[in-house]
Amino acid sequence: MTAVRKNYDIPALRRLDVAHHLPAQQDYKLIEDMGGSRIVTHAEGCYIHDGDGNRILDGMAGLWCVNIGYGRDELADVAAEQMRELPFYNTFFKTATPPTIELAAKIAGLTGGKLQHVFFNASGSEANDTVFRMVRHYWKVKGEPARKVFISRWNAYHGSTVAGVSLGGMKAMHAQGDLPFPGIEHVRQPYWFGEGRDMEPREFGKLCAQAIEDRILEVGPENVAAFIGEPVQGAGGVIIPPEGYWQEVERICRKYGILLVADEVICGFGRTGEWFGHQTLGFTPDLVPMAKGLSSGYLPISAVAVSSDVVEVLKTGGDFVHGFTYSGHPVCAAVALRNIEIIERENLVGKVRDDVGPYLNAALKSLDDHPLVGETRSIGLLGAVEIVADKKTAARFGGKEGNAGPVVRDFCIENGLMVRGIRDTIVMSPPLIISRQQIDDLVDIIRRSLDSAMPILKAL
Repeated sequence: MTAVRKNYDIPALRRLDVAHHLPAQQDYKLIEDMGGSRIVTHAEGCYIHDGDGNRILDGMAGLWCVNIGYGRDELADVAAEQMRELPFYNTFFKTATPPTIELAAKIAGLTGGKLQHVFFNASGSEANDTVFRMVRHYWKVKGEPARKVFISRWNAYHGSTVAGVSLGGMKAMHAQGDLPFPGIEHVRQPYWFGEGRDMEPREFGKLCAQAIEDRILEVGPENVAAFIGEPVQGAGGVIIPPEGYWQEVERICRKYGILLVADEVICGFGRTGEWFGHQTLGFTPDLVPMAKGLSSGYLPISAVAVSSDVVEVLKTGGDFVHGFTYSGHPVCAAVALRNIEIIERENLVGKVRDDVGPYLNAALKSLDDHPLVGETRSIGLLGAVEIVADKKTAARFGGKEGNAGPVVRDFCIENGLMVRGIRDTIVMSPPLIISRQQIDDLVDIIRRSLDSAMPILKAL
């Protein structure tokens, strides 16, 4: 962007950070011991800059979200234009605003088929809260109020609200707040490298899908409302399901009349090489929560695409007494519309599918010869590197998961690459505008960081 750079007093900001700011998903004592957070001051393209003068290649696109990259003046311009015309109005009072309606129509065109209706929220977590309430309400209106149970997967991530954490399968999150609440069942994840290496991938995927059917029968099909899953588990470690898994899941859901929810908060808007992950992986959901890439993170907005079949039932049930002050916020909607226009204009979905996605896959494969790498995997611009102590057995350093990921991650950041360490997996989701040269830089930094981490990990 063309804004004048501010001269921040970084030491003062760090003191204020420790004294007053509670950052998301952090150990507050650790932040205090560090003397405050890393202060990110500005960004452009695929790079972020911090207050210490470091330029860092953003291998995470913010938090899986800055799909069109940083510094897009036209998004600032469209936000300012909308703020001057109509900065806010709600959708509670039988009202709507032009950009909100236009965005709903645009999303319906991208999802296609029966997914023709859109409910807006401000975050992915809120989108999944909406799914939770809408699905239970749907079954009550339909005359089957016993259908309340959601089936999800261990290690899934569906947000940080109470419903989102409950739907997700992160045990550490469940432990804070006595969650999940009743009515949510979890089954095994299709994590072939971690849980199925003694089987053929397709066979393992079918076994994981069978776990869903087994739980349906255990709970009673008449009590099950929906199955929810990310096409690719992002925060779980970029878990790409084996071929055929989703087709089998869809078959099972249709067999028992259960709604199928594809959580596209991470996978949507070109990340996997199609507009949505379910399109890449070849299945048809009934509801699709989405966020992140919807506005490329420039403003907070999320949505739930809902099939016409579900909406026809909801229409017979009177008021759906659910929504948020900022549902369909006109400024956020205007920015999201322009963001989608940029993705279309620059053919970023095609670029991911045909160019940088395959290039990232090949570049990551070059790490397979490293003594610490057990597997590399990617789909579109979602990638992962598994770190192991023994390539043959996939044994972990120190005899348990979680020792290696943070060490390698910290070396990556020190070397100028922002990635995430999830247990013993380095994961990445760079902006869709990333170049081949930047992918080469990304992989080179990971290799150098693995080399630096090796003596530390071998000493565990």
